[in-house]
Amino acid sequence: MKVVDVFEAIKGRRSIRAFQSRDIPSEIVEKLIEAARWAPSAGNIQPWEFVIVRSPETKKRLAEAALGQSFIEEAPVVIVVCADEERSASGYGLRGRTLYCIQDTAAAIQNIHLAAYAMGLSTCWVGAFREDEARKILKIPEGVRPVAIIPVGYPAESPTPRSRRPLKQIIHYERF
Repeated sequence: MKVVDVFEAIKGRRSIRAFQSRDIPSEIVEKLIEAARWAPSAGNIQPWEFVIVRSPETKKRLAEAALGQSFIEEAPVVIVVCADEERSASGYGLRGRTLYCIQDTAAAIQNIHLAAYAMGLSTCWVGAFREDEARKILKIPEGVRPVAIIPVGYPAESPTPRSRRPLKQIIHYERF
């Protein structure tokens, strides 16, 4: 496997919305989840849960729940990352339920994106979806919140980098 510098992965990763029909072996999907589970989490609570979707019918329903983002269906694998609000709340109360579980799953999601890029795969972070619909489709229990839908596949496009705000606009020293 090719080793990718972390800065290359950070700068080279793109949100991909067109995928080859090529399948992804389960071992590779598990490596993505392995990368996700090494993300930092508040109090090491690890409130994440991952639903791996390969079924064309389920992907179609998720795409509909995601406001018609049909590229979700094209990906050979879709990972739905969920935050166990109850698990975080048990350690940190309301702040755990409303913030830490989201921060923790966001870190896990970023690890999935970077690991996928390092393995020659592409992803897209889909946050625009009807949460209750996704919950029903995947039979996600109450207290566990779907945070992101991540289609994963081999890219069928290669978009150019998008612009970034200059450092001088976003860095504040000592105070805002």
